Amino acid sequence: MHKHYKMWRFSPLVLLLIATVSVAAVSTSGPARAQESVALEPGAVFRDCDNCPEMVVVPAGLFVMGIGGKTAREGPPHRVVVPQPFAIGRYEVTFDEWEACLAAGGCSHDPDDHQWGRGTRPVINVDYGKVEEYVAWISKETGQRYYIPSEAEWEYAHRGGTVTAYPWGDEAGENKANCKDCKSQWSAHSTAPVGSFEPNAFGLYDTVANAFEWVADCWNPTHEGAPKMAVARTDGNCKLRVMRGGSFYYYKKVGRASYRAKNPVNVKSYWLGFRVAREVR
Repeated sequence: MHKHYKMWRFSPLVLLLIATVSVAAVSTSGPARAQESVALEPGAVFRDCDNCPEMVVVPAGLFVMGIGGKTAREGPPHRVVVPQPFAIGRYEVTFDEWEACLAAGGCSHDPDDHQWGRGTRPVINVDYGKVEEYVAWISKETGQRYYIPSEAEWEYAHRGGTVTAYPWGDEAGENKANCKDCKSQWSAHSTAPVGSFEPNAFGLYDTVANAFEWVADCWNPTHEGAPKMAVARTDGNCKLRVMRGGSFYYYKKVGRASYRAKNPVNVKSYWLGFRVAREVR
């Protein structure tokens, strides 16, 4: 297994809004892992193994979560601190990546693709427990701590230093994402292969629509009492978990940066997938 790295340049706006920190990560030793030390600075793109998701390191910083919200569940806006850099999936986890877990015995579920295609399309039809299986497997496989991102980490990464409804501005526009009324070739029909649209300022793809994404927080009807740090909220109704980002099946308003929705942990859907996060040490 080999690691691949490259760098993204942040926009001046992003550099004004965030504090970048350089950190180092050392790969774990093992028969299938390269033994090397690599500096994982904010902006680095890497992969821990050939079948692992490609990850992007996002910087430490702070942001106002829920800013621009149009429903009660999106507020109240509150400041959240991201105390250290972390890595998050450059793309939603794909069928190819899920099938590596399935083949290795780490995942127990072979999800339906609705005849839309597998490969580099986001894996769908996975409930919260099955996603937990995946992150446990990839953590063991790589020797790194992978996890389901918190709602705050997700919104921070999605915004990429912006305060607008979408990473590119306040209007959804046309063919900038795969939502029901976004006028892409997949809209209202199916998921799209990951990376079919432009990335945000942090280098992440498809945080707007394509597939809704599980995050780790238990459901609360508003942000009242939410943590001041970018950690998952563990109070509230944990039989329901938050999902973010919208999907091809839902209208563009659901893909706004602050929009929140919930789903029962044991329910899967053809419009719901996930991306992973990873601790950077």
